[in-house]
Amino acid sequence: MRRILEFFRGVSREMKKVSWPKRKELTTYTITVIATVVIMSVFFAVVDLGLSELIRLILG
Repeated sequence: MRRILEFFRGVSREMKKVSWPKRKELTTYTITVIATVVIMSVFFAVVDLGLSELIRLILG
């Protein structure tokens, strides 16, 4: 039991040292991630559609 309490005390001390992003930084990072996911999704959808059509032309 003592080890568990020491572990959580250590976690608490370390979490106080963490440099958390400011609201503006967090918003910027979030928008960047969402935009990247959307762009990559569209890219892979177009590639998938193109390959599907190519295979249909070859086999059909």
